[in-house]
Amino acid sequence: MRRIAQLSVATLAAAAAIFAPTGEAKACGGCFHDPTDNPSVVTDHRMILTISQNQTTLYDQVKYQGDPKSFAWVLPIHGNVKVGLSADVVFASLDALTATQVRAPQLNCPAPPSCPGNDYGPSASAAQDGGAGATPSDGVTVTKNEVVGPYESVQLSATSPAALENWLTTNHFVVPADVKPIVDAYQKEGFDFLALKLLPGQGVQSMRPVRVTMPGASPALPLRMVSAGTGLQVGITLFVIADGRYEPANFPSFLIKDDELVWDWSTNLSNYRTLRTAKEVATKNHAWELESSMGVPTYAIQGAVLSGGQVFGGGFGGGPGGYRAPAEADYSGVPATDGGAAGATPDQVRDADVAALLEGQMPTPRITRLRTDLAHDALSVDLSLNASQDQGEVSNIRQASKDLNRPPCPTYEPCPLGLAGFVGAGCAAQPQSSTGDAFLLGGLGILGIVIARRRRRNQA
Repeated sequence: MRRIAQLSVATLAAAAAIFAPTGEAKACGGCFHDPTDNPSVVTDHRMILTISQNQTTLYDQVKYQGDPKSFAWVLPIHGNVKVGLSADVVFASLDALTATQVRAPQLNCPAPPSCPGNDYGPSASAAQDGGAGATPSDGVTVTKNEVVGPYESVQLSATSPAALENWLTTNHFVVPADVKPIVDAYQKEGFDFLALKLLPGQGVQSMRPVRVTMPGASPALPLRMVSAGTGLQVGITLFVIADGRYEPANFPSFLIKDDELVWDWSTNLSNYRTLRTAKEVATKNHAWELESSMGVPTYAIQGAVLSGGQVFGGGFGGGPGGYRAPAEADYSGVPATDGGAAGATPDQVRDADVAALLEGQMPTPRITRLRTDLAHDALSVDLSLNASQDQGEVSNIRQASKDLNRPPCPTYEPCPLGLAGFVGAGCAAQPQSSTGDAFLLGGLGILGIVIARRRRRNQA
């Protein structure tokens, strides 16, 4: 059974992917399996990386197959981080604002006649395509221990990979054998770690999204940790909120252009997904697609989140329909403040979440949306992002330039005829004498009567 995780985790570029399902969850940043758990596989991530000069925050939402029985995760960090509660509505809002929409070509058919009482409506012109123990161990220093909502979080540093593995094992974080080299590599590179577990007595139904924030700007993703728990490939949608357009620095990327798009009228679909798959296969699933990059005012982002993911018009770029976040994205019942102290209201947690999302951003930051289906072997290196040389905007609205199975233009009955052969009032074809002509004829008739009366008086 495929599920979408209710846990979203945020951290610096140093943050690892977090695995937190709606069912009973299991281990850490790389989806560490407990030997007693049923096998499960992470299939997709939605991530938000918001970068400013002051701080960088990464949110991670996970979709997986399986039914793990325990929940705990670990991710690499630099120094002490700020952990707070979040909600899935943040992802829903950005997705609604930036979702790709493909519009059908214009048919250029004649407009229907404008007759009174007809029910001809305008034709559609667009369509849319898709608790960790804090007991010190030898070589491990716990730098911070706090409660955040239903979680106990521990921040720690280790002097060696062996010391870190010993601490994780002692505190019931089971590290798979194929993941140990990855964890060891992060430790040798100078990373610290954040470990998170549900508090005793808290079930998975109490799980809430969290975010982790660290100071400074660091546009990168630790894809090596993402590899743990994934199958042959994993889908990732990444929203980068920053002061400009970003692109992968160490991965190939591509853009699907309007002149490549073909609309099939028989299915009311385009070849957008087919093109994406073909371009990914051509790179052996090592490439990222640039879906869009648009300046979106902070008030639009804030409004979408505060309204529960509601975006009127189908997105910031326009289009049909709208989006409403699912009920589980609500903040109601959140039992902690941004820093972890109990007693905050849902509105306070929501406001703190939005503040973290937009911290240090310009009034109209750029949201760059990237998409990939990475092969497992592509996760052997972390993703580095840099500012694109081309800072032009890329709209999420695509216009198909070619089409197939074009339908014939509709035919319409002419407007019915009125009295004396005139077309009924209000029709596109005007009668031989307009309303102005009628007033003119009436005026001439009255003038003739006046002249006749004066003649009679003169004769008398």
